[in-house]
Amino acid sequence: MSVDRVLANLDLNLLVTLDALLRERNVTRTAERLGVSQPAVSGALSRLRRHFGDQLLVRVGNRYELTPLATRVTALTGPALAGVRRVFDATAEFDPSGLEREFVIVSSDYAATILGPLVARRFAEAAPGVRLHLQQTTPYAVDHAAETLRSADGLFIPHGFVTGLPYLDLYEDRWVCIVDGDHPDIGDTLSLEQLSELPWVALFNGPTAFASASGQLRMLGVEARVDVVVDGFLQMPFLVAGTRRVALMQERLARHLAPVTGVRVLPCPFDVVPVAEAFWWNPVHRNDPAHVWLREILAAAAAELRHQPN
Repeated sequence: MSVDRVLANLDLNLLVTLDALLRERNVTRTAERLGVSQPAVSGALSRLRRHFGDQLLVRVGNRYELTPLATRVTALTGPALAGVRRVFDATAEFDPSGLEREFVIVSSDYAATILGPLVARRFAEAAPGVRLHLQQTTPYAVDHAAETLRSADGLFIPHGFVTGLPYLDLYEDRWVCIVDGDHPDIGDTLSLEQLSELPWVALFNGPTAFASASGQLRMLGVEARVDVVVDGFLQMPFLVAGTRRVALMQERLARHLAPVTGVRVLPCPFDVVPVAEAFWWNPVHRNDPAHVWLREILAAAAAELRHQPN
């Protein structure tokens, strides 16, 4: 049987139901998510079980779990839906004003805070039917970027963490240190010796999951005495304020939050490579008109940001 014959005998609506079932693992919740009746979902599940020759969902106690086959299929449904969506979104002349779509960008809270508002404003002006989903990044998402970009439209992450994927350069930022505004031991500057003695607020603090400036500091032989570990940059000033702690942050974000938190922004006491923020994306999107438009929006927003004072 040819591939075309297989597809001709399938209802592509089953792909939507399959994706929802595998994620919800519950017929009732799947029906609610899709806005259809529970019997309709049950019927679709029966058809899917016949097609795959597999139960897909099996009851274990009071819940359902995926079969080994269903677990493998789960990794395929998201990219398959994205591909179908790209096919039916294609038009002879691309008009973003009529686009109905959600763009998912995996991002640190730093990039979401600094660049996100500029992008969201441009979305609202040019394509009111488009929704921006800024999904919080994790070390796993970055370490497995190719896998992450099978279901997301892109990834905001500086150079130095991802290779082998197309990217769009966005902007640069400087690393700075932050301390409490009334820190009793710190004047207008910091020394490497002080950085080795003070307690730190650090990002993730794993062997491969850290801010690039922290890695450069380690290369100088300074091992931070970590007092608090956080999963994002936004918490850092609040955990530094009123304490003897120190943290490394991007200057744009640090100066944005300093008036609110009462921290002081100080230059790093060592030469540190700037943050070179970029947008990484899956090569399958190279000629997708909607994704090309997305990259144009990001480039315009980044140009606006670069012209703003730090």
